Amino acid sequence: MSSTVKELACISSDLILHSDEVTVTEDNINTLIKAGSVNVEPFWPDLFAKALDNVNTGSLICSVGAGGPAPAAGAAPAEEESGSKERIRG
Repeated sequence: MSSTVKELACISSDLILHSDEVTVTEDNINTLIKAGSVNVEPFWPDLFAKALDNVNTGSLICSVGAGGPAPAAGAAPAEEESGSKERIRG
């Protein structure tokens, strides 16, 4: 089984625990992984539990993809603006 599947099993466990408002611990992650019949090395649940110990999963979910405000309607991309300025100068 690839490490990506193992990581996804731990991430999914974190999301389930967060959704159920249960504390993310190594034991809770292991319980869900076993219930899903996924075999992972023992270090994965411990690694994720420690990495997510002081992380607010809800805030993390809400901030994904938040790259700043959207450009105003009708605003030209920066590349086009610089190109038009060069033509005016030259």
